Parts: sequence; structure tokens; C-alpha cells
Amino acid sequence: PAALAKIISEALTIPVIGIGAGADCDGQVLVLHDMLGITPGKRPRFSHDFLADSGHIPAAISRYVEAVKNGEFPTAEQQY
Repeated sequence: PAALAKIISEALTIPVIGIGAGADCDGQVLVLHDMLGITPGKRPRFSHDFLADSGHIPAAISRYVEAVKNGEFPTAEQQY
């Protein structure tokens, strides 16, 4: 999906939001439970535990926003 998401994002004038579709989308969405690493069972491939990196929920959310804006998230490991 990452290569296709890039083509679609470049072709459309409206924002393309991805979840597991690579960093070339115009934006990213991540379910809060996945972002905080509290999803029961197997964690989705496209997620990252920002809470483990940050220590508390407000900092984890801020770190997610920062990582998306800086192009640090998602990585190639977090896409299908």
C-alpha cells in the first residue's frame, strides 16, 4: 500500500490520510489504544507504543504528533 498511497497522495488535491499505508500520505491516523500500547492481544503492525517512550499520556500524544510532523512515523516497519 505504501507505493500506491504515494501515487494517490500526489494525484489528489484533497488530503489523503493513512493508517499503515506509509509516510507519503498527507496525514496519519492511529487509534489511541494502539498509540499507547494498551491494545489487548497482538499489536497492529502499523502502531508504535509512544507511551513507553514518553512516560505519560499527554507526552505520548505530543510525541506522536511530533513524530508524524517530522516524518519519523510511520517507518517502513509500520506499513503494509
